[in-house]
Amino acid sequence: MGSNVYINFNCTLVDDVQITIGDGTMIAPNVTIVAESHPVSPKLRAEGYGCNKPVHIGRNVWIASHVIILPGVHIGDNAIIGAGSIVTKDVPANVIAMRSPAKVAREITPDDVHYDHGKPIAGNIVTLDALQQWE
Repeated sequence: MGSNVYINFNCTLVDDVQITIGDGTMIAPNVTIVAESHPVSPKLRAEGYGCNKPVHIGRNVWIASHVIILPGVHIGDNAIIGAGSIVTKDVPANVIAMRSPAKVAREITPDDVHYDHGKPIAGNIVTLDALQQWE
């Protein structure tokens, strides 16, 4: 777990193997991160076999509400995962991914200086950089 990570309520981590979460990542309510699975073969499941694959979430990632991240997934730095998405494959850095299964919708660009569906950031909102300068 990195520094300044924010995890909201009802987050479930199934961590029979390593789950890493980078600095500054925000995880919204009702997110499930699963690093464990089971074999397809009923015989192997009956014998108690499991399959574990590490999950890696980069720095400054925003994971919205009700997201499920499956075993072996790597999410790149600064990515955003849209609400209700099921992440079955790797997500590159600096993109917005959404849906089920999650797919890249678009890259995050320097023009993304807004929030909440295009509303401009008000002049009275304090930035993270400003907060860090006060420390």
